[in-house]
Amino acid sequence: MQNKLVDVEKAVELIDNGDSVTLSGVSMVRAPMGFVREIIKAGKKDLYLIDREPGMDFDILIAAKAVKKVRVAMLGFELFGLALNFRRAVENREIEWLEDTCGAITNALRAGASGMPFVVVKGVLGTDLVDIHENEGTWRVIDDPFNGEKILAVKAINPDVAIIHVQKADKYGNASIEGSRFEDIYKAKGAKKLIITAEEIVDTEYFMKYPERNTIPYFYVDAVVHMPKGAYPTACPNYYGPDYDEVRRYLTMCREGKIDEYIKEWIEKEV
Repeated sequence: MQNKLVDVEKAVELIDNGDSVTLSGVSMVRAPMGFVREIIKAGKKDLYLIDREPGMDFDILIAAKAVKKVRVAMLGFELFGLALNFRRAVENREIEWLEDTCGAITNALRAGASGMPFVVVKGVLGTDLVDIHENEGTWRVIDDPFNGEKILAVKAINPDVAIIHVQKADKYGNASIEGSRFEDIYKAKGAKKLIITAEEIVDTEYFMKYPERNTIPYFYVDAVVHMPKGAYPTACPNYYGPDYDEVRRYLTMCREGKIDEYIKEWIEKEV
């Protein structure tokens, strides 16, 4: 097996300007914030961000002018409300937004992970989203071949790059997610390139002793980065909770028009 443990600067080189990118976790849990910082520092541009329910990770990338387009069902901060930079950028037409639904985007990621070209879903027919996505080429209304009823075909999502933050990984890329996994397994299996960031680098013997904890096998992985506190200020279950004070400070500076100041301070800060 190949040693895939690299420094973060090397891993960031796997992302090209204009790539479609998906990130781990959901809203305030296990977002790969440390790697997001490095994306901003590297000056990546025109990214197409895709996820079901992201939060600060997407919002700060948008604020840093790294994003061209976003496809999400919801982008927010849970108890703190909506994502301010995302909303501002959409209203000012600074970025494109393809609105999705939780069920459709989750199943599209599942189709991508399974090697299927599309997946069928119900519950969205009759909404304006159908017209939007048919024009985009991501959904299509078809006839059910078994009963002739109308049903929605959702095109598979295979992002160019997935960045997944985990609690433990070995140098070969075997990775363990502790707690809720959300869509992260689908993202890992369906992405064209996969970067793992990990709180801990463990010996491979750990996965030999606990094979059931090998959430993402090594053969999906292109790079592993050792990144303690890599989800901060979002939570990393069994390691640390969310820092709500830091999230409040971020949102306050967004409201006060000081987001550039926050980003400059954040990318220079050692967590």
